[in-house]
Amino acid sequence: MSDFSATSSLLFRDLTLAWHRRSDVLQPLAFAVLVVLLFAITLGGDRARLSAMAAPIIWVTVLLANFLSFDQFFREDAADGTLDQWLSSAVHMSALCFGKALAHWLVYGLSLLLATPVLAMLLSLDVSLLPVLLVSIAMGTFGATQIGLVASALTARLRRGGILLALIVLPLFLPLLIFGSGAVDAVQAGLSARSALLLLAAQTTLLTTLAPLAAAASLRIGSDQPP
Repeated sequence: MSDFSATSSLLFRDLTLAWHRRSDVLQPLAFAVLVVLLFAITLGGDRARLSAMAAPIIWVTVLLANFLSFDQFFREDAADGTLDQWLSSAVHMSALCFGKALAHWLVYGLSLLLATPVLAMLLSLDVSLLPVLLVSIAMGTFGATQIGLVASALTARLRRGGILLALIVLPLFLPLLIFGSGAVDAVQAGLSARSALLLLAAQTTLLTTLAPLAAAASLRIGSDQPP
């Protein structure tokens, strides 16, 4: 089987499993809505204050909601032996890792992206800022997924890797958060968001290029298969 066929099969399998486990997909969305509502209540419902702080709040909320799903990357595959079968096959592991990341983003990242207008409405974000927010969230969540891919590969065989996963992932989210929310802040201040979006796109491209390779190496190091 070629790398493309194996990756396509894995992508279809993960999307099918996600469809049958729709309640798992709803959990990050529910978390995001609840966090935004808590911020809105804490700020007293002042539209001016909410609008000024909406972009950073949405960005932090989306990244944290995305983080909640990272533990599902390889945990079940490692438990039922599927991961060992991948490692012993002739298919390049980095291709399979890219398929896992793409499936994860299509399930969780895309759903959070579609929920972003609702979060923006709850925080009274100016409608004119919504396009740049959506573009930055789309790129940022895809980059965050690549970070989660590598971190999950490092902790896939640990019984209690949740804290370690958080320690690895959350600091690496900071550049995405800075550039993503910075793009919206630039438009809000009457400036161009091009620089921030280009930096965000560059970081996401770099992560997409390196993360599958790093995740594949991490999975082989943590297994009985020779790297």
